[in-house]
Amino acid sequence: YARTSRTRRKLSAETAQMKKVSVYNGLSRWAQRAGSETFQVCPVAACTLIDDFADTVSVDAIVFEQPFFNFPINRNLNQVWILYLLESAPNSQSLVSYNNVFNWTATYRKDSDLVAPYAKWVYYDPQVTGKTQKTNYAKNKTKKVAWLVSNCDAINNRYEYAKKLQKHIPLDIYGECGRLRCRDEGECFKMLNDYKFYLSFENSNCRDYITEKLFRNALENNVVPIVLGARKEDYIRSAPKDSFIYAHDFNNPKDLARFLKKLDEDDDMYNSYFRWKGTGEFINTHFWCRLCALLHSTYSNKWYKDVNEWWSGPGVCD
Repeated sequence: YARTSRTRRKLSAETAQMKKVSVYNGLSRWAQRAGSETFQVCPVAACTLIDDFADTVSVDAIVFEQPFFNFPINRNLNQVWILYLLESAPNSQSLVSYNNVFNWTATYRKDSDLVAPYAKWVYYDPQVTGKTQKTNYAKNKTKKVAWLVSNCDAINNRYEYAKKLQKHIPLDIYGECGRLRCRDEGECFKMLNDYKFYLSFENSNCRDYITEKLFRNALENNVVPIVLGARKEDYIRSAPKDSFIYAHDFNNPKDLARFLKKLDEDDDMYNSYFRWKGTGEFINTHFWCRLCALLHSTYSNKWYKDVNEWWSGPGVCD
């Protein structure tokens, strides 16, 4: 994620050999067009996207996003095959049959070759992680806890936890798992203005698995997220300092509800979860730019001998 100096010479198509990149399931899913337009904003811009998957032998890299089944028969061993995954391991296609296939990984995991998080928080000054706020973020918030959810059968039993929490504090559930509805994202986010807390509960408890439920749904809408999913150290590393409440810090939902009520009654305590505001920003991590730069770097030809073990082996998910 290192920021490139503006004085650095741009590696363009005129100064380097053009690298060709193909996408297994087509560019339309990525909202990208064939050609080099995607890379024009990149410090290393000598790459182009190919939308003809039939021409796989001549490309330098292929990005494989699930679902995938029939791989190219003829493989150029100088190519880089990249496994791209954004869903958690329990909700991904099995990788048992794909040993010694992929060279790089591109996932939300921090140990990926190309880290592709849902969002990236960066401080303007790493020494300044909080500041006094003039805004009272509790003002006009008349409701307690909200949750937007459509999958009621997640393997980490988040729905069961939420129902227990609901016994001790008002919790409004919107979507397929509750009685309340909001028509679209805009209406849902506007509705969140009335709430103090939001359940940013992931569908799996897996290492580094932190999605838009934290960043977009809660933090960007000035609601304090109650998080469940990744490990606490993952949240500490990924989110602004003191911006969330970790559900597993409490022995049970009743204890969590008791703490939420305390925050609800004390505006100063509640506002302490917003001291991060104005100290940084969520940035675009420019996946395609970093991919192009990596293709132009000096790298050794490696293979994931057991990619399934890496992705879903012991210790990855609870």
